[in-house]
Amino acid sequence: MYQVFELKGIFVFLVLSRLLYTVVIMVLIEGLPDDVAIRCLARVPFTLFPKLETVCRSWQEAVHSTELYKAREEVESCENLLCVCAFDPENVWQIYDPTQDLWITLPVLPSKVRNLAHFGVVSTAGKLFVLGGGSDAVDPLTGDQDGSFATNEVWAYDPLIRRWSQRAAMIVPRTMFACCVLNRKILVAGGFTTCRKSISKAEIYDPEKDVWISIPDLHHTHNSDSGCAGLVIGGEVHVVHKGLTTVQVLTKDGWRVHEHSWVQGPMTVVKGSLYVMSHGLIYKQDQESRKVVISASEFKRRIGFAMMGFRDDIYVIGGVIGPEGWNWDIKKMSDVDVLTLRNERPVWQKAASMTRCRGKILGCAELRI
Repeated sequence: MYQVFELKGIFVFLVLSRLLYTVVIMVLIEGLPDDVAIRCLARVPFTLFPKLETVCRSWQEAVHSTELYKAREEVESCENLLCVCAFDPENVWQIYDPTQDLWITLPVLPSKVRNLAHFGVVSTAGKLFVLGGGSDAVDPLTGDQDGSFATNEVWAYDPLIRRWSQRAAMIVPRTMFACCVLNRKILVAGGFTTCRKSISKAEIYDPEKDVWISIPDLHHTHNSDSGCAGLVIGGEVHVVHKGLTTVQVLTKDGWRVHEHSWVQGPMTVVKGSLYVMSHGLIYKQDQESRKVVISASEFKRRIGFAMMGFRDDIYVIGGVIGPEGWNWDIKKMSDVDVLTLRNERPVWQKAASMTRCRGKILGCAELRI
């Protein structure tokens, strides 16, 4: 009988020890309440998150939680990262950390669409969104080989769990369309749908509800090879078609058409102002006037590059230098050039080159986490 009680005592001790051990390891930082501890972890740079996960299970769960993202906003430790996808290699994205001047390669986008291009890309709510696009491959549904089919699929990349997930599809499949974020929601408009048919349809996506709703159509479309682009200027969405002297602006009463005299070329918005690269120069474009900011003659030979506003500067990324004279080589660029607008006198500087992506840039966006 005494041995039975002794065995039961040992069993109870082992169970209590295991419970105590579980409680101890689930504490984030010993001696600190969890809400304080997670605010401490929130100050760790994003590039070190994989190392945090190896410390213990509770830290791994904390790194993957939405509470950490909220805590980073509360302690003002959010970081702005640059996300880039190039033609080579296929469906591979990289993230640039400007504070560390280094590139990180993301998991491959798991879309079944091969050679996905002409898609929309934005970020909101701490996630990167890749929307629609077309492919040079065969349409898996119709067998169409004309390379013009469009998809309506939407993918979101969560940097906290480092994983892609599929979200609600757009109402209309589209490629080469305007895409931007307004009030934390994603707006898409225009572009081309299956069989290269131009469309005026527009819709808006709520990432919290994972729902798309239709909004008023554009007044007109355009059959240019470059489709259209979306810009947010002064808190309003502007849809621009290459080659047209009009811009369509979304108001509470629908789309309004404006005439403009903007120079043509790659465009980006920095701190609410529009910048355009044209004929080897960077212009700051106002409604009816413009002024030269700096020379950009070194990019005149380069095609397929991206120009975007990032951290209040202008980044020129990748591209291709084609054959010239007797040199028939095509050079795929991984360079990143930065125009530092924050300086009193803007100057060009070099950032770290991309480590995987090179050549024609298919999409880029600023991700805040």
